Amino acid sequence: MSVKIDFDQLDEHLSSKLTVNNENYLYFGGTAYLGIPQNKDFIDIYVEGIQRYGLNNGTSRGNNIQLAIYDEAEAFIAERYGAEAALITSSGYLVAKLTVQAYASFGAIRYAPNTHPALWLDGNPFNNLDFEVWSKQLVEEINSSEQENWVLLSNSLNNLHPEIYDFSFIKDISPAKNVMLIIDDSHGIGIINGGFSALQSIPKISNVDVVIVASMAKALGLDAGVVFGSNAAISKLKQSDEFYGASPPAAAGLYAFMKGQELYKVAYQKLQANVKLFRQLLPCNSDWLYSDAFPVFLNKEKAIEQRLLQEKILISSFPYPDRNGSILNRIVLSSWHGEVDILKLITALQ
Repeated sequence: MSVKIDFDQLDEHLSSKLTVNNENYLYFGGTAYLGIPQNKDFIDIYVEGIQRYGLNNGTSRGNNIQLAIYDEAEAFIAERYGAEAALITSSGYLVAKLTVQAYASFGAIRYAPNTHPALWLDGNPFNNLDFEVWSKQLVEEINSSEQENWVLLSNSLNNLHPEIYDFSFIKDISPAKNVMLIIDDSHGIGIINGGFSALQSIPKISNVDVVIVASMAKALGLDAGVVFGSNAAISKLKQSDEFYGASPPAAAGLYAFMKGQELYKVAYQKLQANVKLFRQLLPCNSDWLYSDAFPVFLNKEKAIEQRLLQEKILISSFPYPDRNGSILNRIVLSSWHGEVDILKLITALQ
C-alpha cells in the first residue's frame, strides 16, 4: 500500500531522526555525510566564529577592506588537502561556474558522463556512456587529433549510481597534448581517499593541469565552495570578475572549519564504522549497488521506499533522470546515525 505523507514542508532541522505529523521517522537521505550540521561541538565553534566575525560579510573580495580569515582559510585548506593553492567562494556552484568560464577558451571541451549542471557551459551535454568506455574513447580521440589543447570536465564520482571514477586514463594521453582537467568533487571531499579529496588519486602528469572544484556544503557542512589547483591556476581564477565581485562565505564557517579539524576526523571514523556495520549486515542480493569508499547505497527493489516508510524510515527517493523517470531509491549513511539506527534499518530491509 502506498503511503501519502507530505515531507517537503518540514519545519525542523534535518538529522538522523525527523518528526512529521507527530510521528517519528529515521532519516537516511541527504548529503550531510559527516553529520556536521547537527554536531554540537562543531556548532559551538561556529558560534565562537559568529561572536568574533558576525553573521556574514557582504563585501566583495575586491573590496579594499578585508577580513584576514579568507586568505588564512585558503592557505589552510590548500595545505589540508595537498594542493598548491586554493580559492574559496560562497558556493560550490559559483566556483564551478567561474572555473569553467575561465578555461572555456583554452581548448576543445569534452564532458564526462553525467556531469553536474554547474559544469555545463551551454546546456546539458547529454553524455550517458559508461565512464570507462568514455575515457578510452576520449584518449583515442585526443591522441589521434590535430587539436593540441583540451578541456575535460567530470565529476569525481557518481553519487546517484555510486561509482568512484578512475582518472588513471590521463597517463595514456600523448605528452604532446595540453590538457586542463576540471573535476567536481562536491560529493567526494571529506569522504574519499581517507577523508581527503579526489586530488590524492589523480596521477600527476606534466601536460595535464588538474583543477578541483567542490561544494563545502555536503560532507564539510559549510555554505561555501572551494577550488584547488596550481598557484598559476588559482591566481588566474582570482582575476575573474566572478571572484572579484562576489561576496565571500560567512567568516564564522571558515573559522569553524579550521578550528574543527579533530571533529571532522572523529566524524569520518564514525561514518566508516557505520558503513562497515551496514555492509556486514546487508542482505546479499543483486538489488544493491554501492562503492566501498562512499556511504550511499542504491537499491533497485521496486517501491522499497514505501516498504521502509511503513516502518517509519525515510530514504532518498525521487524520479531520475527527470520528473518522468523511474524512481531512484538510495540509502545514505551519515555520522549522525547510531548503531541502533543501522540495526533498525537492517531489520526493516529483511
